[in-house]
Amino acid sequence: MTAIGQDSLNTRRTLKAGGKEYAYYSLEAAAATLGDVSRLPYSMKVLLENLLRFEDGSTVTTADVQAVVDWQATRTSTHEINYRPARVLMQDFTGVPCVVDLAAMRDAITKLGGDPMKINPLVPVDLVIDHSVMVDEFGNPTAFEDNMALEYARNLERYEFLRWGSKSLRNFRVVPPGTGICHQVNLEYLAKTVWSSEDASGAMVAYPDTCVGTDSHTTMINGLGVLGWGVGGIEAEAAMLGQPVSMLIPEVVGFKLTGTLPEGVTATDLVLTATQMLRKKGVVGRFVEYFGPGLDALTLADRATLANMAPEYGATCGFFPVDAKTIDYLVLSGRDADTVALVEAYARAQGLWREADTPDPVFTDVLELDLSTVLPSLAGPRRPQDKVLLSDAKPAFEKELAGGYGKADKMDQRAAVAGANYDIGHGDVVIAAITSCTNTSNPSVLVAAGLVARKARALGLKNQPWVKTSFAPGSKVVTDYFEKSGLAADMDALGFNLVGYGCTTCIGNSGPLPEPISDAINGNDIVAASVLSGNRNFEGRVSPDVKANYLASPPLVVAYALAGTMRKDLTKEPIGEGSNGPVYLKDIWPTNAEVAGMVMANVTPEMFASRYANVFDGDARWQAVQVEGGATYKWNMSSTYVQNPPYFEGMTMTPSPVADIVGARALAMFADSITTDHISPAGSIKEASPAGKYLTERQVTKAEFNSYGARRGNHEVMMRGTFANIRIKNEMVPGVEGGVTRHVPTGAQMAIYDAAMAYKADGTPLVVIAGKEYGTGSSRDWAAKGTTLLGVRAVVAESFERIHRSNLVGMGVLPLEFASGTDRKTVGLTGDELFEITGLSGLKPRQTIEVRFTRADGSSGSFQALCRIDTEQELEYYYAGGILPYVLRNLAA
Repeated sequence: MTAIGQDSLNTRRTLKAGGKEYAYYSLEAAAATLGDVSRLPYSMKVLLENLLRFEDGSTVTTADVQAVVDWQATRTSTHEINYRPARVLMQDFTGVPCVVDLAAMRDAITKLGGDPMKINPLVPVDLVIDHSVMVDEFGNPTAFEDNMALEYARNLERYEFLRWGSKSLRNFRVVPPGTGICHQVNLEYLAKTVWSSEDASGAMVAYPDTCVGTDSHTTMINGLGVLGWGVGGIEAEAAMLGQPVSMLIPEVVGFKLTGTLPEGVTATDLVLTATQMLRKKGVVGRFVEYFGPGLDALTLADRATLANMAPEYGATCGFFPVDAKTIDYLVLSGRDADTVALVEAYARAQGLWREADTPDPVFTDVLELDLSTVLPSLAGPRRPQDKVLLSDAKPAFEKELAGGYGKADKMDQRAAVAGANYDIGHGDVVIAAITSCTNTSNPSVLVAAGLVARKARALGLKNQPWVKTSFAPGSKVVTDYFEKSGLAADMDALGFNLVGYGCTTCIGNSGPLPEPISDAINGNDIVAASVLSGNRNFEGRVSPDVKANYLASPPLVVAYALAGTMRKDLTKEPIGEGSNGPVYLKDIWPTNAEVAGMVMANVTPEMFASRYANVFDGDARWQAVQVEGGATYKWNMSSTYVQNPPYFEGMTMTPSPVADIVGARALAMFADSITTDHISPAGSIKEASPAGKYLTERQVTKAEFNSYGARRGNHEVMMRGTFANIRIKNEMVPGVEGGVTRHVPTGAQMAIYDAAMAYKADGTPLVVIAGKEYGTGSSRDWAAKGTTLLGVRAVVAESFERIHRSNLVGMGVLPLEFASGTDRKTVGLTGDELFEITGLSGLKPRQTIEVRFTRADGSSGSFQALCRIDTEQELEYYYAGGILPYVLRNLAA
């Protein structure tokens, strides 16, 4: 049932679609009172409708609605609004701790004398189990079944817990393992573009489909005209429990597309080009909206590919308006006729429908790209915005090899591989993975990969023996059209056998390299490479054995598996020797017409309808997972996967005043671009790490460690893995990589976790000092949860990524930004100081704060910092000790 506001602006109207009548909140009616809204960006119209529908004079006022209309005058705003998404999307890595927190809240509200059944999602929540499969087995016909068996063996405790959630929690559905990636399932099935539900009067109300997700690539759904973006698990839980998403009215950067993509250029090449342009422009905290005649040249899947990469270019979202392409995709993907009819009727009635001759919206700023100028590209070796043209990939890598990796005097070093008839050297591609939501939602680039494999196979090419090849599509529909077209056999012949349906290599679930190859790399300090069709290539993410990571289109992933090295110019040199001599990339690259014809002939609505008919049922393995449902969860104290977190220990109905930070030490000091991958535990667990020692002490063998992502439901593991990334560099221990720091009182070098526990034992509060773009990357709640559990009271950085800043506030950690023109270096910080931050009981959003410090020699200093608690709502969360205690007290009251 939809909870709506008082509609004091009298904007409620009715429309008919598919023989049914719907109520809706009319933007045209609002314009009669508030002013013309026809040139508002489409994404802003969605926000405006949301405010109209929930306008109640309290959480949403007519002034809030007017502020969105008035935005057109300045195209920027400092006005805060409360936005309520229609639903929440989760993947299991981030979803498990959300459900853990809900279970903990049920326990806590019981202790406060409340009803545990009050703790339920108030909006629809879908959790897709897609991040747990690892590529252990590859390159053989049984890889998928073997990996699934391993997935269940490793994750049974988590899956039992999620089954409890699906039975006990209302408004909560679980898509079982082995189905697909959450974003592709969202695109192909869950999303509706226009949602409808019954209100208190019994009328059906239509409104834009909107969502937040616990994965930053939730933005992929923007390609379908659905406004959605990634939030931390903390924010998602609040949204589930009826709290609005507090936000400033955003700036909107228009990205104008003209022309068409040239022959041989893929949507991935377009995405990497746009990502570089937008990152250079600077769109952090802003909406990006695509417009212009070039939209007509892009398929819906191409649009979704562009929208998916919004976190990589730094935007909150990458929005596409609804048009005929949207309708075509809804029909192709098997949506029911009523939904399709409603989408078009509603979009037209609301001015949300785009035609080729529709006047362009007004934007805060505009970029423009002629699609015909896009060239084949990769991005790497460290960041998704570091685009390199395919023609420049070889010299660019070799420059990095000599400079960035310090191999100028060892460029041609090779290392023997035990038991093999080959050796490996710098730049050899040891992982070639077609994976991740970005591209596996797009039939064109996947079919292109299949055609490259077909042509290469026909010419007698094989992938190089040191390359770990894998194919992890985003849904089972991909398998259907690969089987129908015969491309599956061609992919299998080159080692790209199905390994699972999920986010594998891109999330760090690439699995171990064959031991002899791993030994050769690590024993000789070889700079090995990976090429993957994903969206993330940060250091230490893909594999601990691989330093250079490149994003590329699926067909280029196949090409690099055949070439086996980054030190070959694929535009000029032969990829390899075929049956009848050298084979070049142009010999195996399909034409645009070939790709389009193959897609047209083999992708059908029936495939989508069949695959999603019983999507929540799961296979026999899932159905065999038995668990009792109850109002509260029966915690297993011996579980190493799921534990009751300490967030509500000792909690009372009245929050304690926030204490000033006095006598604080720096836990770590970082340079620019520290990502949530650096902060949050991710990837494999090292035996010698604090988390590894914790598991070993509990008789967990190294083979059963699984990954940090799989153990996100256990705070003991996760806090030990916070700041433990193998590539993180703490300036307090110069020249050292990994999660270590200097314990200042003793001068001893130790694991960051161990130092934090030593400080905790002394009652010493902690701060983290950092450079620009602190917390870029995925929406990782554990980057904030781990930070607070380690005892960090404040993070002082030059700038923050949007989601992580919000998550820090949501966990009661104070984010502070160095005043303009200052940083840790200009202030002269070394990490040896004692810090003092006072006046915390009387903060105002975005006020200036003085941070005082005392150096080791007794001298003192101070600097100004901006309080990055941005809104009054965030301030309430901070004073409550975080979002979860805030919500819990409200529900208990």
